[in-house]
Formats: sequence, structure tokens, C-alpha cells
Amino acid sequence: MPFYRYECEDCGKTTEAFQKMSDEPLKVCPSCGGHLKKLLSSVGIVFKGGGYYSTDSKKTSSSSSTSTVPSKKD
Repeated sequence: MPFYRYECEDCGKTTEAFQKMSDEPLKVCPSCGGHLKKLLSSVGIVFKGGGYYSTDSKKTSSSSSTSTVPSKKD
């Protein structure tokens, strides 16, 4: 279950709630009873292992800089 951050539109205080994704968002500020709005927050992403960066990333320029010389027709 993720943490959600809310900010009161009346008093400006922020609060966090540990909720299920299916739960209704909080609407009432616990401090003043004002209206809460849900805040967007950044999420940390960690890629582990040898998968993404070694197999899915763009090839380096040294391996793609191989030039071919056209052969002569006899």
C-alpha cells in the first residue's frame, strides 16, 4: 500500500495517509476541517541486474561506425 500526500487548500498544511489504491481519497483536513487536494510526488525507480541497460539501450557509436566499401563489379 502506498503513502499519499495531501495538502489543505485552507490552512496549507500537508498530511500523509497510508491507503490502498482502491480507497477513496481523503477530503477533509484533520487540522482545520478544510478541503484536501492530493499531491503528486516523485517515485524512485531502481533498475537492478544486467537486463535493461545492457540489452535495451542504444548501441554505442564505436560498434555502429564500421564502414563498408562497395565491391567492384567485374
